[in-house]
Amino acid sequence: MKAFFSFARAGGATVTMVPAWAWAQTPAAPLYGYGPSMMWGWGWSSMIFGPLFMILVLAAVIVVAVLAVRWLGGPWQAAGPPPLPPASRTALDILNERFARGEIDQAEYEAKRRLVSHG
Repeated sequence: MKAFFSFARAGGATVTMVPAWAWAQTPAAPLYGYGPSMMWGWGWSSMIFGPLFMILVLAAVIVVAVLAVRWLGGPWQAAGPPPLPPASRTALDILNERFARGEIDQAEYEAKRRLVSHG
């Protein structure tokens, strides 16, 4: 079994080195001939379209990031003041407490209760 693994390792190294060996055997292309040249034959147009393409790629990455954050963040909540909590004590409750503590007499309590009840 050990011999198999060493054979497989040697075979794998040979298979991975064959493309590099074949590439090294190709003749060198002339620097300024008719073959591939600087900027892959695009010339000066690459200087215009290259930055534009990079801006488009960067914009696409930003859009994808924003959409991912919005999708993972859940539903959007409208900005605004929080709703007011319900009133815990009404005017009639306060009037009843004042009457119970003895701060006002019955005549004053009845007058104010009628005022609060009728609005």
